[in-house]
Amino acid sequence: MIYPEAYIDYLAHFNGTKDYFECHEVLEEYWKDYEPGVRDSVWVVLIQLAVSIYHYRRGNIAGAAKLLKSSQRKWPKRKEELEKLGLDGKEIEKLFIRLNGNYQEHIPYQAIHLPIKERILEEKVKERCQEWKTDYKKCDDINDYYLINKHRLRDRSSVIQERLDNLSDKNKPLY
Repeated sequence: MIYPEAYIDYLAHFNGTKDYFECHEVLEEYWKDYEPGVRDSVWVVLIQLAVSIYHYRRGNIAGAAKLLKSSQRKWPKRKEELEKLGLDGKEIEKLFIRLNGNYQEHIPYQAIHLPIKERILEEKVKERCQEWKTDYKKCDDINDYYLINKHRLRDRSSVIQERLDNLSDKNKPLY
């Protein structure tokens, strides 16, 4: 199977750099190009899972739980597709259960790894981690200020402009 580069990057960030915010960024861009507007896309399941864990690490349990529930609702419809993308469906189901329990019990964040069952995909992800000079399946520094607050530290001017453009388009007459 040929895997999208954005997906390999997503997995390398998830299992390597632990930059869950960047997981969201690379896969959201791909999703918007590949399946724009499909809110229950397999890519949305993965994006919401990463953002849930981003919130979890930041201590935003309410936000983490909300996004996990949303991802989990889409999961049954996309399970087979995720397995075709080289992930272990049974282990992901266990991950959803474990995260739900962690959120409810307010168990502190710990490194999460997505279960890759396809050997070729795992090798590609490991290669990407090597390119980025990061360890595959490392345990991250839970006090890394940059990773915890990345959404606040990035340049949001393009996001703000896109929202303004969309708002402007909605207010234009249809004729």
